[in-house]
Amino acid sequence: MTWPHTEVFEVAALSLRVAVTATAVSCALGIPVGVWLGSATFAGRRGLLLALNTALAFPTVVVGLLIYLLLSRHGPLGGLGLLFTWQAIVVAEIVLAFPIAAALSAAAVQALDPRVRRTALTLGAGPLRAGWTVAREARGALGAAVVVAFGRVISEVGAALIVGGNIRHQTRTLPTAVTLATSQGNFELAVALGLMLLALALSVNILIQLLQGRGDV
Repeated sequence: MTWPHTEVFEVAALSLRVAVTATAVSCALGIPVGVWLGSATFAGRRGLLLALNTALAFPTVVVGLLIYLLLSRHGPLGGLGLLFTWQAIVVAEIVLAFPIAAALSAAAVQALDPRVRRTALTLGAGPLRAGWTVAREARGALGAAVVVAFGRVISEVGAALIVGGNIRHQTRTLPTAVTLATSQGNFELAVALGLMLLALALSVNILIQLLQGRGDV
């Protein structure tokens, strides 16, 4: 059994849309939180960092189950009608990628010389401006956090299967398509889809690195 080329590219396009959306949202939320946790001092900071680091190892199927219960017909968010849509996959992957972006950003900031932030504050910068200065100094490591977050969501399959359902022409992504082809014994197609997934992930990671390199100039 083979799939039409148009369907394969449709699956690849959906995978890219889901991964880019989830990565953008999770990093837009997670990186500022990580920069704040890495540079600020307050009661409970260690507890929050521990929670973030613990969330890094959270099983994807458990996240998928939790999102499923939230979005199911009898769940608190069931009225949104998101279950078994590509948007539901995005929500699940944001939950998975947010701790990565936040934890790696916090670690990057903690590795910086603390005098960077103190100097910025001494020169009259406010908290937001000082945070931006710290982020610029750690931009290399923050770029790596984006790459890792993207790698997490582009290859994720457990939560995507649970909340998306692997529905043809609607929620089938490359990872779930590989799972389906393998379960059908169509290993040639599974390998081809897997190679396409690798190529897609590599291409986007190269693009991120190029953009990051321009920012260093």
